[in-house]
Amino acid sequence: MNLDFSDDQKLLRDHVRRYLGEKCPPSAVRAILEGPESYDKEVYRGLAELGVLGAAIPQEYGGSGLTHLELCVVAEELGRVMAPVPVSSSIYLAAEFLLAAGSKAQKEAWLPRLANGEAIGTFAMSEGQGRTSPEKILAKVEGGKLTGTKSPVADGDVADFAIVAAGDEGGKLSLYLVNLTGKGVRRERLESIDPTRGQARLSFDRAPAELLGTRGDGWHIASQVLDRAAILMAFEQVGGADRALEMARDYALDRMAFGRPIGSFQAIKHMLADMYVSATLARSNCYYGAWALVSGAAELPVAAATARVSATTAFQHCAKNNIQVHGGMGFTWAFDCHLFYRRSNALALALGSLSTWESQLIERMSAGNAGAAA
Repeated sequence: MNLDFSDDQKLLRDHVRRYLGEKCPPSAVRAILEGPESYDKEVYRGLAELGVLGAAIPQEYGGSGLTHLELCVVAEELGRVMAPVPVSSSIYLAAEFLLAAGSKAQKEAWLPRLANGEAIGTFAMSEGQGRTSPEKILAKVEGGKLTGTKSPVADGDVADFAIVAAGDEGGKLSLYLVNLTGKGVRRERLESIDPTRGQARLSFDRAPAELLGTRGDGWHIASQVLDRAAILMAFEQVGGADRALEMARDYALDRMAFGRPIGSFQAIKHMLADMYVSATLARSNCYYGAWALVSGAAELPVAAATARVSATTAFQHCAKNNIQVHGGMGFTWAFDCHLFYRRSNALALALGSLSTWESQLIERMSAGNAGAAA
């Protein structure tokens, strides 16, 4: 098993890194954080022109026709610069739902627009705090009309359509494609720890809803897509963890105290070593998840939960310790440490909380052990 990217994939990584280094410096992230815009439209348009938004979308639907490995490469680079763009909502989720369960007409209508950046999609399942389950979803579709509230919805303030989980007329959970620019939809932007990744409350009042996939199969489809998205999100988190570690290391080598770099002090060495271990462990789990994703391995559910848990822990750990290494200056608005801290906590709640994925990991490993014993 070769757990490494190919030369072509590494070349793609270098190309995307150069583009983001030029177009998405910390000043661009701060512009979204402090300004009225929900995301960086120029960076998003540029990613579409590079063809990376459609990396895992088949060519027949306007994509680049590559694989999810290339998308993992792109995700890591987006995480390194904390790109304020709706890629996770549109590509990791909406596009994957369409590919997994969409009809030919639905794919033809939306996938080309997602690939070229003309449209933004999202997934709306949560209806409040706590671990989501089919029994907790109160949104309903009757006669092709959706009624209910979803909150929070990532990038719901700018999305053109949403894949919505709702109960059908038979009382079973199904998925529906809803045009958010149509009638019966009201949006409310929510405050969050990371304003560069918008969150919204979506209220539906008999909004037209189009069935996606098989009726009553919503929870099964959502679970599969969320596992795939978790691996892609984990690569974003690993990218952020690595960059936070690099920032801390560079500052420790440059900052002088008592006539020597602070990186020479044992406490700082231990802190940086712990950051390195957590980031490296997370990368290892992400590579395993990427293998399971592209190979369709039976281990995918466990690999996804493992990657998600370790990457979430690593990013939060590295972002927090990056502030500590910078000392008092790390807590100020002038330094960029807080940008990584914000993003690490925002991503920790995306796709379900850390505790939710920890519980899923235990449940899936236990089920696998029970099956092996039988």
